[in-house]
Amino acid sequence: MEFLVRTENLLPPDTPDHTRDRLRRAERERAQELRDAGILKRLWRVPGRNATVGLYEAGDPAELHDALTSLPMWKWMDVTVEALATHPQERA
Repeated sequence: MEFLVRTENLLPPDTPDHTRDRLRRAERERAQELRDAGILKRLWRVPGRNATVGLYEAGDPAELHDALTSLPMWKWMDVTVEALATHPQERA
């Protein structure tokens, strides 16, 4: 299944720089692991916001949930998920 996942990082503004840097490094590492596993397919930044839009592929919603909750910044994220279905015009 494919999912469109929108995330916004809500890390408190008073988070110390060293903590913020550590979390960002860990987040990049985990995202790369999800890419290598074929779960994270594409990732876009949202200009002007601390937000992303990602295309994920998982066997089911529970597998996607496990992937998202494995992200180091998970507890500071606002996340919305849309399950995607192939449009009839895309079926060639």
